[in-house]
Amino acid sequence: MDAEDLGCNYESRTTAPQNVLLTATTRWPVAARMAVKFSQAGCNVSVVCPAPGHPVLKTRAARRVFSYSGYRPLDSLADAIDAAKPNFIVPCDDPGVQHLHELHAQADGQGPAGRQLASLIERSLGLPQSYRIVSARYDLLRVAQEEGIRVPPTKLINTLDDLRSWSQRQAMPWVLKADGTSAGKGVRIAQTPMEAEEKFLELTHPPGVVEIMKQLILHRDWAWVLAHTNRLKPTISVQSFIQGRPANCAAVCWEGRVLAGFAVEVVSSTGMTDPAIAVRVVDNPAMMLATQRLASRLGLSGFFGLDFMIEDGSGEAFLVEMNPRCTPLCHLQLGSGRDLVEALRAQLSDQPCRATPPVTQSDVIAYFPYARISTSGLSPSWFEDIPQNEPDLVEAILHPWSQRSVVGRLVDYTRQVMHRQRRSAGLCLRNSRGGTRFSREVLKGI
Repeated sequence: MDAEDLGCNYESRTTAPQNVLLTATTRWPVAARMAVKFSQAGCNVSVVCPAPGHPVLKTRAARRVFSYSGYRPLDSLADAIDAAKPNFIVPCDDPGVQHLHELHAQADGQGPAGRQLASLIERSLGLPQSYRIVSARYDLLRVAQEEGIRVPPTKLINTLDDLRSWSQRQAMPWVLKADGTSAGKGVRIAQTPMEAEEKFLELTHPPGVVEIMKQLILHRDWAWVLAHTNRLKPTISVQSFIQGRPANCAAVCWEGRVLAGFAVEVVSSTGMTDPAIAVRVVDNPAMMLATQRLASRLGLSGFFGLDFMIEDGSGEAFLVEMNPRCTPLCHLQLGSGRDLVEALRAQLSDQPCRATPPVTQSDVIAYFPYARISTSGLSPSWFEDIPQNEPDLVEAILHPWSQRSVVGRLVDYTRQVMHRQRRSAGLCLRNSRGGTRFSREVLKGI
């Protein structure tokens, strides 16, 4: 790459359509939903993602799609940047954020082309001094506490002795978390000290031959194998469990200033450590103030989300985690000050935000397709977030492309039959807010 090939001066703003590059390392539909929204806002959209089978290929939103390689992720990302010449990069999952951090580190000392690439990444993510903090759960909460944000008692755990020392000061239950994980895969809730020690060993133990072979034979996931075999022992933190209800917020910011954002509380989910099925849009000044303070302190740009627990009794919001990338809320158009994509488009173009009416007047957003899994159906008052005017995308989300081998698909089919039988026997449980809480295994089988 040379400096001219990287395109325009990234510090300039223009009324011309903005070139946006979305990055995805998985086939989750977040990137497809964001691509549609950016295209509707008038941006030129490119996407780098695993192909074939990514939902974005079923939309009319992306002008160019580049193939993401699990074998050579940084090279494939750098090639996409070189070809797409974006004004802004939007990572849609955690590995994508980490890849951009690594590219930024590599760009140092690479001459004009490296400086241009580093400038683009900084424009998209914010201050490079904050890259380490947003990727480390303990460091993020430490900074949040310094900013006056409520956080649960948290400690870094390097050994079992650290965990035993913690047990002398903090009551159960606890939440153990491993850095470098997402979608609840690195989170464990322990009810007893013995269980906490078992969870700690589970999170820190490197994958064995059986697990590696499973990933290769069933999932064909070379990226997972490379990441886990090359990764050092993950950083583990332990938090006191806040008894209450989950909540989160989504925001987009520019050089430490929040451009738009909103907060929600979880109405229904598959479990305490799993993604939400439906959320209620709320006015929570404490959550939004925490969002503003962290964006300012860390000099953030782009999209991010914060996860909270609303404590029973007090109603106080405790920050428990940060997602330094797009979340499933970010494409939603919820009116003035709550349309994240439009706010970013206006900032990039140096134009005022256009008036965009909310897509719904309902305060409950049901994530598509998970909410419709409920045997009791959706509440008539809920808004189901189905992609509009994108029938092929709807079909792709309902029937995702299998990343598994023939053996893996056979296992899936057998498990689905078993789960349908269990579900018909009444495994669905009502939660206290009137939604539906599913067993994790039932949801996996559908």
